[in-house]
Amino acid sequence: MRALSEWLGDKITSWLVSETPPPATPLCDFDRLGYELRPGDVVLIEGRSRIAEVIKQITQSNWTHAALYIGRLYDLNDREMRHNIQQHYQGKPNDQLLLEAELGTGTRIAPLNKYREHHVRICRPHGMTPDDATRVAAYALQHLGSDYDVRHIFDLGRFLFPWSFMPRRWRSSLFQHNAGSHTRTVCSCLIAQAFNSIDYPILPFIDRADDGSLRFYKRNPRLFTPRDFDYSPYFEIIKYPFLGLDDIGLYRRMPWHESGTLHNDELPASTPIEEPVHTQADDEDPQTANKKQTPPQEVVHRILARLGVTFSDKGTTS
Repeated sequence: MRALSEWLGDKITSWLVSETPPPATPLCDFDRLGYELRPGDVVLIEGRSRIAEVIKQITQSNWTHAALYIGRLYDLNDREMRHNIQQHYQGKPNDQLLLEAELGTGTRIAPLNKYREHHVRICRPHGMTPDDATRVAAYALQHLGSDYDVRHIFDLGRFLFPWSFMPRRWRSSLFQHNAGSHTRTVCSCLIAQAFNSIDYPILPFIDRADDGSLRFYKRNPRLFTPRDFDYSPYFEIIKYPFLGLDDIGLYRRMPWHESGTLHNDELPASTPIEEPVHTQADDEDPQTANKKQTPPQEVVHRILARLGVTFSDKGTTS
């Protein structure tokens, strides 16, 4: 009977974590994001699985997963941390590593490249010292191998539903059945515990005493969801869009289609995807066309090439 229940659980888990195909055009510049990551950063991921859709409905946010960036193996100065990682990860020593808690696998080490085709975002704890970033990672690494707490997802859903949808007695006992348990966790809960271990605020309760002084209270880590790191004023939000707008006026060169505005997320079947038409006036004066290009030209050309827009030697599109 136990073997049957385990088999059924594995089948359900496999069905829940299966992902839909990635979008044809990514939303973020993954290479740039990976280059800019620092140990201690929280990486938010928009999942494409069935369980991700459940989490989106429960949390009312597109961010369905959070992972803690711990860096490359050879960048870690702590020998015990390196040994602990090597016991759970057999990849290359120069892989950029995340610590995450995931349904079906529990708490584990995963390569950053796993999320290359996902929409991701960096949440950076503002002002955190490198030593404290190491302490956060060390705390989280102590939980490697822990199971994923599926019950927590549904408890969180009960907590977020309006009062009218559930009896008060259910809500008052929420999370009590697992109080103090360290054998199971979820992604955002584990990361919140790690930051709490160094007294770094995420979304604390703030109270003002009679003398005017402020007092901070830590929230229950089990109440945190991935979107809380995005919402927290103590984390910097860092985005690297697929087509960046760092160069002044670059948005004017984006290949907008002339068919108008879409009213949903799908292109009409009769709408061809064409390259933007270059006007004859731009061809008459190559020097003027070159002046319009935002330096450095190579950066602009490389970005636009991703969208199928190329430049000839005279500066005209082809």
